[in-house]
Amino acid sequence: MTLRRQFLVVFVTFAVVMAVAGGWAAWRVTSGALEREMDTRLRAVAGAFAGGALQAQYVLSIRPGDEGNDESPWWPTYQRLVYLAPWVDAAYLFRSDRTLLVSTEGESLRVGSRLRWLDAHREVLDQAWRVGSATSPLFEGEDGRPYKYGFLRIENADVMLGVLVQADFLQPLERLRQTLLIGTLLAVLAAVVLAGVLAGTVARPLERLSRVALRIQRGHMKQPVGKEKGYELGRLARAMERMRRGVVRRDEQLRLMLAQVAHEIRNPLGGLELFTSAAEEAEDEAERRRLLKRVRAEIRDLNEIIDDFLTFARPLRPGPELHDIKGVVEQAAELVSMELERRGGVLQLDLPREPLLARADPEHVKRVVLNLVRNAAEAGDRVQVEALWRNGEVVVAVRDDGPGVPSELRERIFEPFVSQKEKGAGLGLAIVERVTRANGGRVELMSPEQTEAGWGAEFRVYFTGSEELPIPEAATASV
Repeated sequence: MTLRRQFLVVFVTFAVVMAVAGGWAAWRVTSGALEREMDTRLRAVAGAFAGGALQAQYVLSIRPGDEGNDESPWWPTYQRLVYLAPWVDAAYLFRSDRTLLVSTEGESLRVGSRLRWLDAHREVLDQAWRVGSATSPLFEGEDGRPYKYGFLRIENADVMLGVLVQADFLQPLERLRQTLLIGTLLAVLAAVVLAGVLAGTVARPLERLSRVALRIQRGHMKQPVGKEKGYELGRLARAMERMRRGVVRRDEQLRLMLAQVAHEIRNPLGGLELFTSAAEEAEDEAERRRLLKRVRAEIRDLNEIIDDFLTFARPLRPGPELHDIKGVVEQAAELVSMELERRGGVLQLDLPREPLLARADPEHVKRVVLNLVRNAAEAGDRVQVEALWRNGEVVVAVRDDGPGVPSELRERIFEPFVSQKEKGAGLGLAIVERVTRANGGRVELMSPEQTEAGWGAEFRVYFTGSEELPIPEAATASV
């Protein structure tokens, strides 16, 4: 089922259920209240009649044949009963055996005649004889209209007053039912309109974004993701646009990487082929050793290129731990120091006496510092490595006295395959930036204005610092 239909079904179902439930509850409450009000009115009418000067023994003295005799108890009793006519449809005084004494119908109902229609209300009558009063449930009369009986026992004697009234309170209830039906239809109509509006504001953008996702999945990356209104849909559209850009950038990097791999590997392979052929033909032992030494150098360069590509392409899974990075920085500096000294250069290492605690992967820190120091050693003859604590971060600064980074490369220096060196894949600084970011840090190239006089380029790496003390290795082993 589409999202549009889901909106329509949910909203219409909700509107119908709420309208029907609310209407049913309103009907029940209103009809119950009105029926209770009518029962109260029945008791009040009957009580008003019984509360006068009428005495049960006087009524019980009525005998058959007293109808119309103004000297018998029948006549004054009938006159009093007629006073109820404006409020009731009929009124009867009768015994427990349901034989009539007096009724508002006058002489048309004879004294002593049996009121057989009251047999249908036997349970209510039994209750009235037992507790003194009762009202019947609603019933339909011969004219098809709803009626109710109210019964009141007179002076706890064998005389019962029964009054019949039409249930006119059902007329406003019928109007209420019609109103509720109209309200239900209006609620359904409003739900359909609201569902259509919401489907338009939510479903259509989602459908557009789903088509964009399919387009990206099929490799059509050029068209950007359009903006969407609304907070959540806007965030989703922006996230998809960032995803598209990331995929495009990743594809470009992969294409560049493949081209660079082919180029960088082809050059050493050509040198290997040339030197091995020359070594086969060389008769002088010294010349053969020199050529084989060049072969080993080309193989070493080839391994470094492959290692750079693998490091850049391999997913990073840092294992950050709190440690003193001074030891890691010293190890990286020592690896480059010997190579630099062999060609007359010098490496200066400035480390504080106090620990420099950082939360990062030690091997990753070593890789970052080693790449920066090697780049600096290739750029100049004098290299300075400095580590210090600043504003809650551990900062490692690497400087060289080379020519510096050209202005046209400064904004792209951390992108892959961007390099000013003739050899190498141009991945060293890209790896530094990627590894540093994976460990929660950052790296930056200082501007010429920020670099001290006498230095060509300066890179700074920032790791999250900590003032906690690391757990000693001996204590960890004992645990």
